[in-house]
Amino acid sequence: MKKQLTIDFVSDVSCPWCAIGLGALQQALANVGDRVEAQLHFQPFELNPQMPAEGQDIGEHIRQKYGSSDSEFARTREAIRQRGAEVGFHFNMDARGRIYNTFDAHRLLHWAALEGRQLELKQALLRAYFGEGRNPSDPAVLIDIAAACGLDRTRAQAILESDEYAEAVREQEEFFLDRGIHSVPAIIINQRHLISGGQPVEVFERALLQIAAEATPA
Repeated sequence: MKKQLTIDFVSDVSCPWCAIGLGALQQALANVGDRVEAQLHFQPFELNPQMPAEGQDIGEHIRQKYGSSDSEFARTREAIRQRGAEVGFHFNMDARGRIYNTFDAHRLLHWAALEGRQLELKQALLRAYFGEGRNPSDPAVLIDIAAACGLDRTRAQAILESDEYAEAVREQEEFFLDRGIHSVPAIIINQRHLISGGQPVEVFERALLQIAAEATPA
């Protein structure tokens, strides 16, 4: 009999390791699908909440934030590209030139959860930013992506032109910050078990099976 798990995936759409972690988690879930069922919820986290609308050059941003040299930056980019390829996610490093504010993307993800399309929107936002270099703070881009995921274009525009879901997103951000989540991805299973970072598939698979063994049957 399958065991039911709840997974809170705390992440940002501008975080490359979140894309890697999601791909690895999904592969792990597929591998244990005969034994485990999971409800996946994406929770908001902003890597750069003070980022202005125009964004910042990614190389400049990484050097300022982490003190990385150009050679370290290049090695990290290649490691990310390779890890993404291992889990079926394509990083187009030449397309992604800037870091942007992602708060509005999180507002749309909150709405998409209510519409039952959060996973589709999350994946589409990650692909658009990391694969195509599109701006996840641009309302026109967000509306197009939402519509392509089967969400109502007019409703998406109305949300972005208002403050709708802003309070709910900030409350969720504060909830996880208050519980010690200060880096992402943070994958919380059954509200108790934390897995940090873009771990390999086998790490997620072992954790899922171990936690499922203690869970109540679905």
